[in-house]
Amino acid sequence: MKVWIDGEIVDGSEARIPVTDHGLLYGDGIFEGIRVYRNRVFRLDAHMKRFEAGARGIALDLPGGIDTVRAIVLETVRAFGADEAYVRLIATRGEGSLGVDPTTCPQPRLICLVDHVRIYPPDKLSSGLDLVTSSLRRPSPDVLDPRIKSLNYLNNVLAKLEARQRGADEALMLNAQGMVAETSVANVFVVRDGVLLTPPATDGALEGVTRATVMELAATLGIPVREQTLGRYDFFAAEEAFLTGSGAGIVPIRSLDARAIGAGRPGPVFEKVRVAFSEAVAEFGTPL
Repeated sequence: MKVWIDGEIVDGSEARIPVTDHGLLYGDGIFEGIRVYRNRVFRLDAHMKRFEAGARGIALDLPGGIDTVRAIVLETVRAFGADEAYVRLIATRGEGSLGVDPTTCPQPRLICLVDHVRIYPPDKLSSGLDLVTSSLRRPSPDVLDPRIKSLNYLNNVLAKLEARQRGADEALMLNAQGMVAETSVANVFVVRDGVLLTPPATDGALEGVTRATVMELAATLGIPVREQTLGRYDFFAAEEAFLTGSGAGIVPIRSLDARAIGAGRPGPVFEKVRVAFSEAVAEFGTPL
């Protein structure tokens, strides 16, 4: 692992933050998960746009502005030196006094980590994931807007823990109205009657970069795609389902709550999207 922190790049074992950093104390900050494919940073500009918007959303001034942040990402990826990698970009409120008051933090802190990542076991990437519906609900936008990738991830962590304790790979999360939001770490898609459907951000879904790419590619493949409110029933009635995320990639779903989705294996729409995505990563990547 390589880490950019406080103006220099160090090995992961050497990276340190003060215990008074409000990102650690209160989850006060934002992050981005970005992938490097074939020595190119995937959709870097889209990630920078979302990161900048998230910073504005929590009233955090990015040190040096977004152009500086972009340069830090590229510098750290180059230092890591791998064709395939995962980037975790973080901005915290910085060091401050004990207490949640953010005005005690004079200087935000940027951190950029680059390493390899494996969200799911390799065999699951081909056979499909088993999901369970979490008992935890996604906070509504008037509590915490899901479009902001904040460091407040305890809701996601506990949902993932619940899934693992119940013998599943991943948790399907519903909003307060009982409609599907996303999983603990990724967006979801289902295919019904040949149409690719995904929940809208208003239902608690992150406006995912990989999600948006899949929707673009589906349109070029002649696959009808739209945002639509979904319930658990839509999964049980679907021909197939899969999830998308920067860390996870594009991964098929084979079951929900011990009930097979479609044939219980990756379907033809998933395969078309997967192949198209693999072929498009160079086109959508920023060279190093």
